[in-house]
Amino acid sequence: MLVSSARRRAGRRRHAHHLLAAGSAIIALTAVAGLGVALTAHSQIAARLIALGMVAGAVTLLAGMLMLPGAADTGATALQHLLDGLAIAGSVWFLGWALVAAPTRILGALTPYPCWMLLLPLGVAVLALGLTTMVSVRMPRPRGGSAGVGAGITAAALAGAGISGGVCLEWSGVVLASALLLPAGLTVIAIAARATDREPEPAEVDTTRRGAAVVFLPMVVLTGAATYQTLRTGSIGTVGAAAGCLVLVALVGRQYLALRDVRRGAERLREREAHFRGLAHTDPLTGLANRRGMLRVLHHEVFSGDGEKEPCVLLGIDMDGFKSVNDLRGHDVGDRVLMEVGGRLRMHLRPGDAVARLGGDEFAVLLWAGEDEAEKIALRLLDALAAPYEQVFLSASIGMAAARSAGDVETLMRNADLALRYAKARGKSRVERYRPAYDHLLRRRTTLEHELRGAIERDEMRVVFQPVVALPSARPVGAETLLRWTHPELGSVGPDEFIPAAEESGLISKLGRWVLDQACRRLAAWLRDGHDVWVSVNVSPRELHAPDYVGQVAEALNAHRVPPQRLVLEVTEHAVATDLDELCRRLRALRDTGVRIALDDFGAGYSSLGQLRDLPVDILKIDRKLVVASEPLVDVVVRLGHRLGLEVLAEGISAPAHLAVVEASGCRFGQGFLFGGGVPAEHLEAQLRAASPAHRVPAAAGHGRRAISAGQIAPAVDGDGSSG
Repeated sequence: MLVSSARRRAGRRRHAHHLLAAGSAIIALTAVAGLGVALTAHSQIAARLIALGMVAGAVTLLAGMLMLPGAADTGATALQHLLDGLAIAGSVWFLGWALVAAPTRILGALTPYPCWMLLLPLGVAVLALGLTTMVSVRMPRPRGGSAGVGAGITAAALAGAGISGGVCLEWSGVVLASALLLPAGLTVIAIAARATDREPEPAEVDTTRRGAAVVFLPMVVLTGAATYQTLRTGSIGTVGAAAGCLVLVALVGRQYLALRDVRRGAERLREREAHFRGLAHTDPLTGLANRRGMLRVLHHEVFSGDGEKEPCVLLGIDMDGFKSVNDLRGHDVGDRVLMEVGGRLRMHLRPGDAVARLGGDEFAVLLWAGEDEAEKIALRLLDALAAPYEQVFLSASIGMAAARSAGDVETLMRNADLALRYAKARGKSRVERYRPAYDHLLRRRTTLEHELRGAIERDEMRVVFQPVVALPSARPVGAETLLRWTHPELGSVGPDEFIPAAEESGLISKLGRWVLDQACRRLAAWLRDGHDVWVSVNVSPRELHAPDYVGQVAEALNAHRVPPQRLVLEVTEHAVATDLDELCRRLRALRDTGVRIALDDFGAGYSSLGQLRDLPVDILKIDRKLVVASEPLVDVVVRLGHRLGLEVLAEGISAPAHLAVVEASGCRFGQGFLFGGGVPAEHLEAQLRAASPAHRVPAAAGHGRRAISAGQIAPAVDGDGSSG
């Protein structure tokens, strides 16, 4: 497009030079030929020939001037300049006529009455003056070259009028002066035309912004001349009427073109306004509506006050774990995932429903349906959004709020957001309807996040340890470190409540660092007392992916002089779904420090057998749901783990029947309420002392994938048998 535009401008410039050269040649040849005829024939015939030739040459020159770059970019602009020039020319011409003709006769006896052909080239000269004035006023800078061309054309046209008039009246002095002026004018045209080639390309001409006041000049001049003529003669005469009609036609035509430009400008303005309004209400990444667009739909279609409307429900959607995708895979991958999310939402909605991206990984969907039907649609959306994205596994949480539960747009958005937050707090990957009780939960969640910031400093946090036992002897061989919080006003706050709050508020790293230090401190004390025991610590995905986490673990081990093989770090199976390649790199870096890795909650998440083969883990912890519900699956997992060289630990053993299932499968380690919940360090130490020394096994130093003896592991489970 830029190349074609440059070629078009170069073509116009070339045509302009051709016209200027042709016009100059016509005028020069006309002058030479006319003067030659005047010397050998009747002066009146020569004058007419010179007048016609000068008019033809001047018109050609004016056409060339209008084609110069910046003078008139379009035919409409050229026509506007021409009409303005005609208006100026008509008024000036009539003023000259009123002064030169009777009764004023400012020239007296020299008034050229016999030479009516003089009027034609003189009129063209006046037109050149008016046209040059308009081009010079309206053309954007640089305009020196075009103004010079116009001045040269005006001088050449005046010289032509002078030569034809001088020949007609046989005024040799006028002919001589005009003959000297003519080559000067043509020389100015040539020099100025070449100067335009060296000037930078001017901006586009806008006839509505410059020289608008000039159009009043012809009316002022015409009115003054008509008044003068009427006062002197009693009428304006035929010439005055003709001049007035010419100026009036030119001005009316000019105003028509101006009105057309205004209409076109208004249309372009409406189109641009619609375009920018669309941009203002559209998300540029996904092409969906943005928050402003969704608010507009809610205001106009749901809460417009036009009477009762059909039921509608607003869904708030958030992608679980999306921040990890940006952090680990980069924002390019994250953007492609968001575009795919937008496409899936569009694909699974009905005509009339509205979908928007509110920001980040948060979306909203307006469904024209009752709550029961909307919940069915939300569940379908949940399944659609859970499909893999470029080897990235994500789930979604959805909060629902019916329009009838809110009195305005802001309340409806807030209710949907509350339901969404509750869905995420209850485990994510679920649909939750808004309930008024969520307002209380929100206030409590806000209070928790505020109070959590100083909980460690106020000595409200404590760690407890849940024993891990060897089977079938039930002798304690390790412990999982669990975090507990007791607030003076809120009371006992469970991990399932304050851990998500800590992750969302960014406090999880601080809590994790403190728990790791406390676990290593207690483990060091037990090892100094001669207990053959391991301690495990749970690691959140956000901690695991922190750049300095490996250094924190090594620092804690060195500070308390704990053998790294005695520390087990547990990652949940859900962390595997975030980014398998990055997770493997992080886990290998941790194993290089000597610590052992346990995969927690196996069987409840997303791990496949291929992923399990690639993961650098040492211990497989069977989720308590498998232990409680399925004896065959427990047997399969235990055999699979042993075949892969992993030690297997069953968690959630809370009844003798569970223990029988686990022992029958050949699993050598267990954890659950049947062996005790989370207890203070002193209580666990008493259990360790009560264990028979004869069963102790020397500590091992290796950390390869192999079977691990009872004295070589200390896996981890929450107080209720789940990860804490």
